Amino acid sequence: MSSEVLSQNEIDALLSAISTGEMDADELKKEQSEKKVKVYDFKRALRFSKDQIRSLTRIHENFARLLTTFFSAQLRTYVQISVASADQIPYEEFIRSIPKMTILNVFEVPPLEGRVLIEVNPNIAYAMMDRMMGGRGSSLNKVDNLTEIETKIMSNTFEKAFENLQEAWSTVAEIDPILSDFEVNPQFLQMVSPNETVVVISLNTTIGDTSGMINICIPHVVLEPIIPRLSVHYWMQTEKKDRVPGELERLEKNIQRAEVPIISELGSSDISVQDFLMLDIGDVIELDRTIDQPLIIKIGDVPKFTGQPGKINKKLAVQILDIVKGGEENDE
Repeated sequence: MSSEVLSQNEIDALLSAISTGEMDADELKKEQSEKKVKVYDFKRALRFSKDQIRSLTRIHENFARLLTTFFSAQLRTYVQISVASADQIPYEEFIRSIPKMTILNVFEVPPLEGRVLIEVNPNIAYAMMDRMMGGRGSSLNKVDNLTEIETKIMSNTFEKAFENLQEAWSTVAEIDPILSDFEVNPQFLQMVSPNETVVVISLNTTIGDTSGMINICIPHVVLEPIIPRLSVHYWMQTEKKDRVPGELERLEKNIQRAEVPIISELGSSDISVQDFLMLDIGDVIELDRTIDQPLIIKIGDVPKFTGQPGKINKKLAVQILDIVKGGEENDE
């Protein structure tokens, strides 16, 4: 059956047509029973599910926030970067969609195979470079005449900026982004075969008064080893770690051997600072507890027991009489 949802007016019109004989219900059933062929374009093979594309979008939304923070600090101007879209297309179609002369940064992402291409619109790249050189961030597109100094400034800036990929991808893979190539002509860059499926994440970028796009092209070969981690089940599941045999017993023994301070408090008293300064040898301080009241025994400054003083083998000792309830918030 068709997945199209009909409005109430369309349903009423359909029922009316069947009742008046304008439309035959048997013919409708026959059409529904016939097999319908859906055209499939092998050049646009869909190798990622919608769920996986959504996961990649979430990852690069975090990357966009990291880039916004990085460029705001580096350029000292208004910067806003956000994810505009995430699509899977053939590599050839991506190359045709970007300008003939643009800023292309090729990154290796070990331990994953393949390379990631990050294309920065020349207007954005020149605005960044102008700010780095102390200018107002004006844009001047002369990408086909880049000097060696301009190339070095741009490549260093983008190499540092896109190190944030490591943090953004940390939820699915531990990568180490390395800038391996810097190019301006897409025709000279052949990372994968023309029909290879790539995921393109487009970032809306605003630097001061200049706007443009940053496109991240990730070939399927790069994502293939971590595709299972892009599913909702991976994000939602809590991995249960197997306990090492005897771990609980060793932990219990170590806790039992731990030393804790025990304080037997005879009592306390409040005096003024003046009286404290006048204290001398032989003076007596009156405590707030009488001799027949039990002592408070503290474990690590927390009252835990009551006791009475005494001696064992000519040494002072305290005998525990009772347990103090409510001595700590976690007491039951």
